[in-house]
Parts: sequence; structure tokens; C-alpha cells
Amino acid sequence: MRLFDVEADAARVFDVVANGGVAIIPTHVGYAIVGATAAAIRRVFAAKRRRPSKLNAITGCRELHDELHDIDEHARAVVAAITEAYDLPLGTVAPFRTDHPMIARLDPDILAQTTHEGTVAMLLGGGPFLETLGRLSRRHQLAVIGSSANLSLHGTKFRVQDIEPEIVAAADEILDYGLMRWVCYGKSSTMLDLRDYRVVRYGVCFELIDDLLQRHFGIRLAPPGGGQG
Repeated sequence: MRLFDVEADAARVFDVVANGGVAIIPTHVGYAIVGATAAAIRRVFAAKRRRPSKLNAITGCRELHDELHDIDEHARAVVAAITEAYDLPLGTVAPFRTDHPMIARLDPDILAQTTHEGTVAMLLGGGPFLETLGRLSRRHQLAVIGSSANLSLHGTKFRVQDIEPEIVAAADEILDYGLMRWVCYGKSSTMLDLRDYRVVRYGVCFELIDDLLQRHFGIRLAPPGGGQG
């Protein structure tokens, strides 16, 4: 039994953001707010009360990750193990191909807010909706830029009804898929820098990711609190 029409919902959201709108969407690591134009991203920042220095992420899928992130085969195997073999979410931070057409289309201001020291962040393993939207983004070579659907520093929201009114008011489209999968963590995704496996953010499934990396790759992540890995 199919409970959600993910393909139709993702197509509708893509049309909204491609035409300058803002959407709130479901991911396994909480609800996100996305846009694809400079005006939309400015609207999101204003609603979130987000500092201009804070970085965005690109809505991704496996194919876009393969094309856009400039990493070695070992790092690709690590990402595949986490997000495909173990079906866990991961925020990936990695160097990107500056000649990719999606990057070339980004407004300079949005490019500056989406990249840092030659890297770009992309959420993978965020669930079927995010994956479908990422494939539409790749097909049309239009970056869908997002961040968590909450006031800045007020915590990830795992139900639509918990999202602050200011954030809801900024959205032209809201998809309510109920309670998101990793609510027990109360955090967003764990983020890794794929150049050296430095933990950029401790979040959802960190312990599971750390365990599988030790088991399959001999990689020990630095634990929270700055202790020895």
C-alpha cells in the first residue's frame, strides 16, 4: 500500500522552488526548508533569523553526489556504505567540481552562502522524498538549497505542527509526512568532511556511523567532547 505519492509531491515542490517559491519538506532527519533562487533563500534566512555567515546545503541524491563531489574512491565507498548498505543519513562535506553546470547557475551571493573553502555540503540518505527531489534538481541542473525548518538555534523539528509560525508563514508549499524517522535523536544529521573524516557536526546515528566505519574501514571518528577516537 502506497501512503504517499512521493513522485508527484516532489514534482510539485520542484515546480514551486523553480518558480521562486519556498517549500517545507520531509527528510528522515527532520523537516527542511528549501528554495532555488536568491530571493527565496533571502526569505528563508529572514524567517529563520539566520546569520548571513551560516551555510546552506544542496539537496542531493546519489547521482548528484557522484557528479558534484570531487573525492576519491575510498571516500565514495565510505558514503555508499553509510547511506546505501546501512541506509543511514549523512551530511557530506567535500570539494566540488567548480565547472559543474549546477554550480555555474548559482547566484554569486547564494554560492558564497553554500560553499566554504572549496567544499559544498549535501545531505544523503535523507529518505525517499529528498532523494526524489534531488534527482529532479540534477535533471534540471537547478540547485535546491536548504536548511532545517526552524528558527536559527531552536532545534530541528520532526513534526510540521512543531515548526515555528514564522517559518510556516515563509513557505509557499508544506508537505506534512508526519513524524520523521530519527526523532529519538532530536538532532539533525551527522556531518563528515570526506577529505579527512573529520566530524563537522555530531548528530543523528553518529554511534552507528562510527561503528560501521571502524568495522569496515578501520576509521575511528573523534567522539563528542573532543576526546580521543
